[in-house]
Amino acid sequence: MLLKFKVFFTKAILTGCFLAVIQHGFGHNATQLEGYIQQQYEYLKPLENSKPSFDLYQKGLIGYYNLLAAGKTIPNKKITLIDFRLSSNKKRMWVIDLNSNQVIYYRLVAHGKNTGEEYAKSFSNVKNSNQSSLGFYLTGENYIGKHGLSLRLDGMEKGFNDKARDRAIVMHSANYVSRDFSKKVGRLGRSFGCPAIAIKDHKEIIKGLANQSVLFIYYPLEDYLAKSKLHDIEKANAYFQTLSL
Repeated sequence: MLLKFKVFFTKAILTGCFLAVIQHGFGHNATQLEGYIQQQYEYLKPLENSKPSFDLYQKGLIGYYNLLAAGKTIPNKKITLIDFRLSSNKKRMWVIDLNSNQVIYYRLVAHGKNTGEEYAKSFSNVKNSNQSSLGFYLTGENYIGKHGLSLRLDGMEKGFNDKARDRAIVMHSANYVSRDFSKKVGRLGRSFGCPAIAIKDHKEIIKGLANQSVLFIYYPLEDYLAKSKLHDIEKANAYFQTLSL
């Protein structure tokens, strides 16, 4: 992934156009990381002609590098992006393989029953709130629970999702995550706060995401955006510049 960027970066410097293009796109003196993110997004291979919005992708990768800068180990080079701005009737979860730079899953995902009806609106880090929690997670281990094969999640953001494991917020499958359910009810079914996915291929997805891949659940909540430490572009860029290209 970094090698691809090095080739592009070298060619762009030679043509003298890279910085002008990037700065125009961001409206300020873009960092090296921002340039890398924009390039990767342009070449990101979609699935079903879909890839996440650029702002979601950018926030996800900035958080990814901030986690690395904070000393987190991320051996599983996948990032799962969930956009809770969208209707639950729409697919709003993208799983991206960062090594191959492609969307490998594009799926429906449920929010908590007290987070909203068709749209997610309210979020909590409190046990028994039955609400979804925003922010960055590292995936844990697989286990067999009441929903079958499931995936433990460890929240990385204090005050927003760090109680996820205590709350038993996990990724699991559910029969209420389906087109048939949403057609009958007018919305997707809802969980107790877990990012529940469809039964189809759930074992493949849940196994593939286990053991420290990144999951990012996004909604533009002002309090979250103001307090989260994982959206700091300067820290993420400082770490990125230490990497060997």
